[in-house]
Amino acid sequence: MNTYQHTQPGTAIVNCMRVMFVFFAVGSVFLHQFIIGTIIIAITGWVFRSMTIEISETELIWYFGSGFLRKRVPLSEVASAEPVTTTFWNGWGIHYTSRGWLYNVAGRGAVTITLRNGKQFCLGTDEPEELARQLMARK
Repeated sequence: MNTYQHTQPGTAIVNCMRVMFVFFAVGSVFLHQFIIGTIIIAITGWVFRSMTIEISETELIWYFGSGFLRKRVPLSEVASAEPVTTTFWNGWGIHYTSRGWLYNVAGRGAVTITLRNGKQFCLGTDEPEELARQLMARK
């Protein structure tokens, strides 16, 4: 049973992907090689359309879209959770930052999670204070 669940839509990513999809779809009429780009853009938009973060009795779970890219961390491994604001340069998607891996679909709010082994990662969310509070309450 989940004790916390929040899904943040990736509205800006989806809208950007829509514009790029139209550009590539029209371009593929003239250059058939654009069809590959059209397919990649459609898949990327579908995967990154949202990000859901769940806290169960034993795990922190996060995933994009329908759950294709799903990650889990036992709550017993979480040492701390701190609300942070990412920079414009940190952007969206999945990539490595100075705070470890960042998983984000929108905005600049995030929570830096430090594990007991010292490793860190960030989860983007539009409610960073609540997510950090929920995680620290289960420590």
